[in-house]
Amino acid sequence: MLQFRVKYLSFFFGLISILSFFNIIYSYYFNLYLNLNTYYFSLISSLIIGVIFYKIKNFEKKPTIFEKILTVLLGYILLPLILSIPLYFSIYNLAFLDALFESVSGFTSTGFTIFDNIKHIDQGLILWRSSIQWIGGLYFLFSIIFLIDIYDESLKKSLTNFLSFNSSEILKQTIKIFLLYSSLTISIFIILNIFGIRTFNSLNLAMTIISSGGFLPTNELSSILINNTQIIIFSLLMLVSFFSIFFIYNLIFLRNKNLNFFYEDAHLFLFFLFTVTIFFIFFSFDNNFTYSFLSLVSSMTNIGISLNFNQSNLNFVYLILVIIGGSFFSTSSGLRFLKIYSLTKYSFNQILSYSKPKNIFMNKLVFSKINFDFKEINKYFLTIVIFIISLFILTLLLSLSNIEFEKSFKLAILTLMNTVNSSAYGISSFEFINLHFFTKYCLIFFMIIGRVELLSLLLIAKKFLFKY
Repeated sequence: MLQFRVKYLSFFFGLISILSFFNIIYSYYFNLYLNLNTYYFSLISSLIIGVIFYKIKNFEKKPTIFEKILTVLLGYILLPLILSIPLYFSIYNLAFLDALFESVSGFTSTGFTIFDNIKHIDQGLILWRSSIQWIGGLYFLFSIIFLIDIYDESLKKSLTNFLSFNSSEILKQTIKIFLLYSSLTISIFIILNIFGIRTFNSLNLAMTIISSGGFLPTNELSSILINNTQIIIFSLLMLVSFFSIFFIYNLIFLRNKNLNFFYEDAHLFLFFLFTVTIFFIFFSFDNNFTYSFLSLVSSMTNIGISLNFNQSNLNFVYLILVIIGGSFFSTSSGLRFLKIYSLTKYSFNQILSYSKPKNIFMNKLVFSKINFDFKEINKYFLTIVIFIISLFILTLLLSLSNIEFEKSFKLAILTLMNTVNSSAYGISSFEFINLHFFTKYCLIFFMIIGRVELLSLLLIAKKFLFKY
């Protein structure tokens, strides 16, 4: 019998009720009464479900990893349903599917939107869209802790010295995550304000950056970032969601500077410097480099937003950076740089071992004493295989929906990597509102699939297909 750990989800329903209350206060303060009642609906419904889930008794039996995965997937279904209530009951006459699409897109930090003109939306609902992203980013980080047993020992060591969490360790880590996540959001908001960005826009952009989301409070980013200084600062702030959320905390507060806690971020820092250098030398001669720098960082962090300028020659490069992704313990998506690096190094070592059999080649990560074994390499390889299969299926489904192949392929990558469409990828003007209902359901499904660790799909398939 399946044992869903719904008490885990009760915290997020409580969080939705708190954010609904804040939206009610905000709407009253600024006389935004058009959609005020909708936040009461989300407040009451989330509060009732949160209390019910909290009162449900936990099973004494320790949950299996399969049951944990299903619990996380259940959250990706139920939470967006509640978050879609203010969208569905708003004055904008959204169909239920469109409201759900917008909600899932925000909760998975993808950023696809069915609104063609953000200027027509009242500020309360814009703030609600950003709140959906913020909750989704936090849910993603908590889910990594909840599913910690899926991950490899080398990745676990970048987070903790414990290879398996007990309840006290989980509580300690989740409280730390919540405080760090909230503190970084406030810090980003303050910095954006200092550099002259309007307070309302700063608040929405702070929630977008920390969650690696793609929603904007305006139609174009260029109406917010009006000078090169703001563009550079905004680009650098996006790196917060590229590195581990614990990176700054460990630098300041970690007494024993164990290199295991920094080796992934050290790799990412070198990767970032190398990529920026290549772009500066080879791709900045005919464009303003600050524009390219923003698109570069936005792609690496899987945020995806960019300023509108002609960069068609770099579309494919940006898509590659989107696929690579960022830190294991960040809100960015992607296959993760460290996995690709480890798999590449292992493959080269295997080739060299046949050409030079007398030599010994160590499968060891630079900046650490960690060796990755064959089991970890198998997981990395399977993750890439699952991504390729998912990419092929989604591209085919989108192509069958009368979307030209190039756009279908790009959109499939962005969907699985939870990255918003923009001019950086050549599909900034895509209209999701006009898609067939089947296509919207497909995108909703694969947005969720992209946010859940791809290896978990294999575990689910194994459970159902290989019972005996």
